[in-house]
Amino acid sequence: MQYTESAGGVVINEAGLILIVSQYGKSWSLPKGHLEPGEDALTAARREIYEESGVADLEYVRPLGCYARRALTERNVEDLLEWKTIHMFLFRTRQTELRPIDPENPEARWVGKEDVPGMLTHPRDREFFLGIVSSL
Repeated sequence: MQYTESAGGVVINEAGLILIVSQYGKSWSLPKGHLEPGEDALTAARREIYEESGVADLEYVRPLGCYARRALTERNVEDLLEWKTIHMFLFRTRQTELRPIDPENPEARWVGKEDVPGMLTHPRDREFFLGIVSSL
């Protein structure tokens, strides 16, 4: 079993919409990804949000905690060989245009808070979001 660390964020725009991203065009999640060597979680979160959505204008608000789950493969099934801890942060942005840079994340969308849980593919992502949504 491989243990990894990822970081990402809940990004809220001025209209109160939440950023979600497509992975491989097959699943939806909050933007997040693996920490690079020597990178701290907050730096990784900013980088991953930018790569997966094109959003660079990020105002850091606060940490949201972390949770653990298995990674998803390109076929949208759980990877039994990877267990990851995901560090999440809250950000606000004035940027509205979404332009993903990472080819593995071909689409990003602004979604209403009430619609986010139904869009998130992984049950642990959904559970995490439902646990923090009232604090946003």
